[in-house]
Amino acid sequence: MKVAFLLHNAYGIGGTIRSTANLSAALAVRHDVEVMSVHKVAEETSLPFDPRVRLRSLIDMREDSPSYEGAHELTATGNSMFPEKGVDFGRLRYTALHDRRIAAYLERTDADVVIATRPILNGYLARHGQRRSRRGGHLRIGQEHLSYDAHSDQLRTDQNAAIAAGLDAFVTVSEADAALYRAALPDVSARLLCIPNGVTVPAVEPSPLNSKLIVAAGRLVAVKRYDRLINAFAKVSAEHPDWTLRIYGRGPEASRLRRQIDELGLYNQAFLMGPAAPIETEWAKGAVAAVSSDMESFGMTIVEAMHCGVPVVATDCPHGPAEIISHGEDGVLVPLSGGVDAYASALSSLIADAGLRARLGAAARAKAATYAPSEIAGRYEELIGELRSDEKGGAQGSRARRTSTSGSRRTPTSGSRRTSAPQGRRTTTEQPRGGRITTRLRAALGRPRPPAPTATTALPQSPPRPTASARVTPNGSVAIRLPHGTLPEGPLDVVLRRRKDPAHRGITLPVPPPTPVAPRVVETIATLDRAADHTLPEGRWDCYVVPRGTTDRHRLRAELVETAALLTLPPVTDERGVSAWIPYPTSDGYLALRTWLRPAHAEVDHILISETSATVTATLLGTAQLPPEGATVTATSRSTDPTHDFTMPIRVLDPAKFQFTIPYAEALARRHTTAPDPTFWDLHLHLHPALTASPIPIGRVTGDQVERKKPDTRPSRDLPHPTHGPTRIKPYYTATNDLALSARVVLPTRP
Repeated sequence: MKVAFLLHNAYGIGGTIRSTANLSAALAVRHDVEVMSVHKVAEETSLPFDPRVRLRSLIDMREDSPSYEGAHELTATGNSMFPEKGVDFGRLRYTALHDRRIAAYLERTDADVVIATRPILNGYLARHGQRRSRRGGHLRIGQEHLSYDAHSDQLRTDQNAAIAAGLDAFVTVSEADAALYRAALPDVSARLLCIPNGVTVPAVEPSPLNSKLIVAAGRLVAVKRYDRLINAFAKVSAEHPDWTLRIYGRGPEASRLRRQIDELGLYNQAFLMGPAAPIETEWAKGAVAAVSSDMESFGMTIVEAMHCGVPVVATDCPHGPAEIISHGEDGVLVPLSGGVDAYASALSSLIADAGLRARLGAAARAKAATYAPSEIAGRYEELIGELRSDEKGGAQGSRARRTSTSGSRRTPTSGSRRTSAPQGRRTTTEQPRGGRITTRLRAALGRPRPPAPTATTALPQSPPRPTASARVTPNGSVAIRLPHGTLPEGPLDVVLRRRKDPAHRGITLPVPPPTPVAPRVVETIATLDRAADHTLPEGRWDCYVVPRGTTDRHRLRAELVETAALLTLPPVTDERGVSAWIPYPTSDGYLALRTWLRPAHAEVDHILISETSATVTATLLGTAQLPPEGATVTATSRSTDPTHDFTMPIRVLDPAKFQFTIPYAEALARRHTTAPDPTFWDLHLHLHPALTASPIPIGRVTGDQVERKKPDTRPSRDLPHPTHGPTRIKPYYTATNDLALSARVVLPTRP
């Protein structure tokens, strides 16, 4: 059987894309599967698709591609399908070109089943999909990844008309949402049912739940109510100041949430991290997961966090959370009516009770296993089998099955609102005739498809690109896992080479022979061991696999990079100084290592911003000692004009901890008419008044963040300047995670 998915954009990181990747991979075990992305916006997807799944696209939107079609003449004309606000904007808006390409694909595809994944695509499928008959055609299945109530009245009306006119089945991701559609469409012939999203078990280590970190993830839009989460965290942080909050994602609410964090004074504890893919490595860092939405169609993030053993505190909103979480057993549900106070209380209960976190986290992993993509694929196979049976049984059979629960059956451990059939009564799926038909059809559909005919002339095949996953161990070592199937033959080494290094320094790690670790899984692990005598100068290191005795380097693609252990790892100091190692995936998907190595370093603990100054508290790391008096911090201008520099005294708080205040008035006074705009100052600690000793950098190099500049921000202040005019001044972290100060003219706002 051939199954095709019609997807808006396979190159993003949203929940619809993740669920499609998971379901297509599970179906590809037994079937021929393709994902047709309406748009192609990059060379490679951000989320991995199974290699057995063919990924194709209809419209190339890569501006640097010779086949770019963003300027096609048909893009100047709007589409003829009903409007959908979620895609009617920007460069991926639907146009007459979309009408032509999607129609041509649906009219010509040889798929047995086509599954559309959003309202406008459901409309195209209803209009152009080919009804199955003896002469061909395909089953037409629409999916709802939001919910009935999430759409405007117009979009609901338009999509409902499409369901009634041209779909064989319409699948929601929550049972409550399926009930709403059945109530709104009582007379349609299409099957209306719930099949939840499948969520793959991640290969990450489960969270040890000791990080004192709350994690949330999703698109930064109003319905997610991250403002509620931030307000609740403000109450929690007053009692638990050593806990932090991270929110992963991007969206139109980002700037408003940033202002909220600053206005509440939470900028040392609450962070907007931006998007992360894969997100599982970030869930595994959490001790608590937070879902604060007013509405959740399903809750992919809930199951993802549960897979990582992290207990979830979720609002009991329509529709998904209560169908996943059993309150008090594998997570916590908070009534929406309780508002911020109830949500804060729920967070506090888990923060204060490590035993409760452990119990709920263990049960959460067991619950998440029931959403395995293989189980969800089986439910789609059953639905397809019943639809094929309906074709043979005619309209009467179709109507009889319309409200069948077979495709929408709940998992045995579904959430707190589950129901059971009365004793002695068969559910629809237990009826003898339907059960026998379904069993036979699933057996037929489930047979492995025959291998494709061998081509008479073999096409040249590119060798597989070597891939690797990296995991930081509890002592700070970096274990690099290499799957055997992507590696060159023979003895191998992993080689780390420092970028832009005139000396071309490198570290060589012998790769042990591969060993089986699971059925059909063979891998090997090379370890950059903290206990070994590896000295890695400060910088960025690229990772390669090299056949031993050759110079034939193969750069390693990054799969999973796990850095959770760094959250609780104390600063690493030895006779060489202060060091930090953080593995990370580069922006183009390769494995790299960021290192710091300094004789001494001042690690920032927190920064307090007032209207006229910034007060920094830091801890001196390394063998250097703070003198009782005389130590200073210098602000050195990058203009190289020493008249722009200024010095600040420090206050010693204990033998290693100190504090200093940056007076903004002093910085503005040094920014006279010859100073450039913007002006930047780098901050260093000097232990002796003579300033003869090497300055000690001030910044944040411990922890798990390779670049702090964007997520670890502080509020700015706009102050008057006699010659430059209004000037915006703020402390910030540089690309090397060192603390600096900037001042720039505030440009007038355009009317």
